[in-house]
Amino acid sequence: MNQPLALPAYCRRPAYAEFAAQVAHVDTTRGLFRAAFAIAQHERPTANVRQAEHVVDSLADVVRRRVHSTNTQARLAHLHDVLFEIIGLRGNVDDYYDPANSYLPDVLRTRRGLPIALVLVYKCVAEGVGLTVHGINAPGHFLAAVEATEARRPSARNRSWMYVDPFYGGELLDEQDICRRVVETTGREMLPTPAWRAPATGRQWLARMLANLQAAFASTGRERDLLAMQELQTLLDK
Repeated sequence: MNQPLALPAYCRRPAYAEFAAQVAHVDTTRGLFRAAFAIAQHERPTANVRQAEHVVDSLADVVRRRVHSTNTQARLAHLHDVLFEIIGLRGNVDDYYDPANSYLPDVLRTRRGLPIALVLVYKCVAEGVGLTVHGINAPGHFLAAVEATEARRPSARNRSWMYVDPFYGGELLDEQDICRRVVETTGREMLPTPAWRAPATGRQWLARMLANLQAAFASTGRERDLLAMQELQTLLDK
């Protein structure tokens, strides 16, 4: 028998309840998006997830109408033109530690954010045009990986990936570039490992978003908001 959901002491209740409802579905793109959106609803209670999903679907529709090929490179080129050239999606380098950079409603409105939030928007739009995208939980800098294998070579053995950095306008990276970016963002010399390129699970994705917010709130003395994010973290840990 399911236990009733405990009431949060600090997190806004509708945000907490929605996050709890989506935790079981975070290994789907829809569930991950909705759980990440619920995090923002702690501070953005009027934000509407269906409106946000409509924005994402509309962007995917723009890309689909431009593409006249099933070729991965063609779809990727149009995707990047729409996201990074036309709407200007990129990282917020002027105010990196602003919590709004982790809030999907704000990221979709301002087109600025942290790497992990930008990758989620990128993933949702890209999958809307038939691309396969994973989040890459590299130290210090979250990235996207796009499956480059064409349909005529579906074997997992032949599968290859392209690495994309939405924070820097969709820059394409190879494995050496990933290593350099990790060193740049962490400030530490580290040997590359396969774990740097491993796809993030939905829970890992959300845990990192919550960790970013906890660090931002801790640094500015926002104790109640920090505790609210910890309450959401406990739902992931169950």
